[in-house]
Amino acid sequence: MVDNEKVEEMYLVLDDKLEKTLSVLRENFAAIRAGRANPHILDKLQVEAYGMMSPLNQLGNVAVSDARCLVISPWDKSLLKAIEKAILASNIGITPTNDGSVIRLVFPELTEERRKDLVKQVRKMGEESKVAARNIRREAMETVKKMKTGKELSEDESKNCEIDIEKRISEAIEELDKVVSAKEKELMTI
Repeated sequence: MVDNEKVEEMYLVLDDKLEKTLSVLRENFAAIRAGRANPHILDKLQVEAYGMMSPLNQLGNVAVSDARCLVISPWDKSLLKAIEKAILASNIGITPTNDGSVIRLVFPELTEERRKDLVKQVRKMGEESKVAARNIRREAMETVKKMKTGKELSEDESKNCEIDIEKRISEAIEELDKVVSAKEKELMTI
């Protein structure tokens, strides 16, 4: 009586959405400026080059020269001004220095107050991810209810599905908490 394909498909969708939630959180955390040079802070930076917008990583190399300095070496030196302009417009809070061949971004030391602000931001992002996970749970539970109402699942099978969904959501939230905790620790120990 149970349609295993539909149940398996629901679990695949559930797991995929939970993995995407975790992935998005990690990407967002990578972009948080933590007082040390991190090339990921420039991942979403778009530069106007050759009449169109292009990602910075397609216009040159971004390298970490030391713990607090990024060096951007464009393949075409004529793009230095455009890259500098894009960095200033991006509001990442760092002023670029252009020496005519490369652009340097020097990350200042974080103050205690700034660290606490960043931790609050991290916790807020973590909470938003947990809300997303709970919404994913709600959708999966609604799917199980529809399958039960449509006689695709028996009472016992629907209960087992609900227990399994709860278990997967709990594991995902636990993983989200670990990621948030690790980022908090990183911010406070730099």
